[in-house]
Amino acid sequence: MSKPMPRKPASSTRTTNATGALKAPKKSILPWIGFSLLLILVDQISKLWVQSRLDLGAVVEITSFFNLVYVLNPGAAFSFLADQAGWQKHFLSAVAVIASIVILFMMRSSSHRKFAMFCLACILGGAIGNLIDRLAHGAVIDFLDFYVGTYHWPAFNVADIAITMGAIGLIIDELFFNKEHKAPKPAKSE
Repeated sequence: MSKPMPRKPASSTRTTNATGALKAPKKSILPWIGFSLLLILVDQISKLWVQSRLDLGAVVEITSFFNLVYVLNPGAAFSFLADQAGWQKHFLSAVAVIASIVILFMMRSSSHRKFAMFCLACILGGAIGNLIDRLAHGAVIDFLDFYVGTYHWPAFNVADIAITMGAIGLIIDELFFNKEHKAPKPAKSE
């Protein structure tokens, strides 16, 4: 007869961070990657719909403050670098790939923080959605045009919305919800 293997006490399997606080157990990032894939799908379907319904440069007035348009933006947000000779396609594509890899690593270390994971998944989905456009068309397809009077906000797309929501959410998360980076309060002396 063989002897049963001794079990480790449950308390010895817990890990702590640098301050000695218990770390939350790692959770799978796969559901969040699935959410990113859903965002990519919605982004690409919306862009395909615009391409199939509008001619390049078309403007369709929907309300007194919103148009559907079909524009190609070879630059980044707010058409940054759009007037360059074409090198920006490769540069911005490389930035998107590197950002996506960094986000995946951040997701692995933040898997227990739901709001942070939501934000990272939004940024990942948006970055890859726009990367697909850059690789397929040499530019990003934008189609949402909001305006007041004659002032038009730069046209944008679903991927841009996801990136913006994710970035703002990460700032809010860091400022108000992330307890891992906050210094422990000193003990009260009696």
